[in-house]
Amino acid sequence: MVNSGDTIFALASGFGRAGIAVIRLSGPGSRGAVETLLAGGLPAPRRASLRRLRDPGTGEPLDQALVLWLPGPASFTGEDQAELHIHGGVAVRAAVLRALAGLPGLRAAEPGEFTRRAFLSGRMDLSAVEGLADLIDAETEAQRRQAFRQLEGALAGRVADWRERLVDALALAEAGLDFSDEADVAEAASAEAAAIFHAVGDEVGMELARAGTGERLREGFVVVIAGPPNAGKSTLLNALARREVAIVSPHAGTTRDVIEVRCDLGGLPVTFVDTAGLREAADPVEQEGIARTRKRARDADLVLWLLAPGGSAEPDGELGAAPVVRVATKRDLAPAPPGADLAVSALTGAGLDALIALVRERAELGLTGAGDAVITRERHRRALEDVAAALARAAEAQRIGHEELAAEDLRLAVRALGRITGRVDVEEVLDRIFGQFCIGK
Repeated sequence: MVNSGDTIFALASGFGRAGIAVIRLSGPGSRGAVETLLAGGLPAPRRASLRRLRDPGTGEPLDQALVLWLPGPASFTGEDQAELHIHGGVAVRAAVLRALAGLPGLRAAEPGEFTRRAFLSGRMDLSAVEGLADLIDAETEAQRRQAFRQLEGALAGRVADWRERLVDALALAEAGLDFSDEADVAEAASAEAAAIFHAVGDEVGMELARAGTGERLREGFVVVIAGPPNAGKSTLLNALARREVAIVSPHAGTTRDVIEVRCDLGGLPVTFVDTAGLREAADPVEQEGIARTRKRARDADLVLWLLAPGGSAEPDGELGAAPVVRVATKRDLAPAPPGADLAVSALTGAGLDALIALVRERAELGLTGAGDAVITRERHRRALEDVAAALARAAEAQRIGHEELAAEDLRLAVRALGRITGRVDVEEVLDRIFGQFCIGK
């Protein structure tokens, strides 16, 4: 995707009508392109200058813009860069982008290409790239804080420390093999290597133990609303979302698929999931909806089991091991049946504040420690699991006297750590990671 001879450009701000729009350029042709649009010299580096842009073909004025010239390598991508802060009207944006597209050597950027160039030039490591993506996608305060820690190097710092220590352990293990004919030297080197990689293994294990909280904070605390047909699931979802997101009908089987609503509860990301009513159904489409309900409930962090007046407080036996809160609905029509944990009325709003407070409390418990967790993605967790497995094999190999196998496993552990920050073996994940970005990022 990246060609060092290309100069790329893209809109870096949102689409639609706005007060200001930002267009970015990066690559060796950035200087010439901006000079052409300005019909004159560049502004001083890293200093915003109000200048008139003109069409290079006709000389017609395009806009008045703040122009920033950012020569490399002290730029986001490490290349020569420029930014044009233009007026955000649709026609103005289109005219400036059209003028750039007509210049030789310039092309529109691919998704994530600016950040990919920053990575390839050594301006960012791979975990910081992911932190930047998460910061752009953050919907709550807790997610913002976690993403910013990742961007600032929370994970990269730990990985660099572990990697440096394991490289030391590997060097000692290799020295022990080189001096295997001198027993005292080999034993001392082996013992020192073991002390190092056992300590690293313990620290990696501690991070893996709380890996789920960091991933859950990034993805959101999932609350599944389940129950029999006509228990008020869709009505409750609409009341929680404060808008009509699900169809409400007195006819059983109206909800056939899961409907999700993402909410910010006091800075915590919570996803409420409306599901199909659980019953014996003959309709194959409804059967599929019920199967999806049970699957989502098995993967949920919390299940709200709704009880209509006269309904059973016992949840479906196939919902999995997620904690269950029994919520009596239609409180305005009848008192809560026995076994209910709390009662609500989506029509009048009675009990909704108590329900929201309970969900937030459970989310806080489920996300305890997430703000300090450095593992925020499955990719990180899998790499550290490989590290832990390699270190466990190294310890066993050393115990039975196979020092050469222990050294090889230490090498594999170092390589697995490198995958997290992009030191080695990253080509297979680059396209997927950078493809998540918008065009101008």
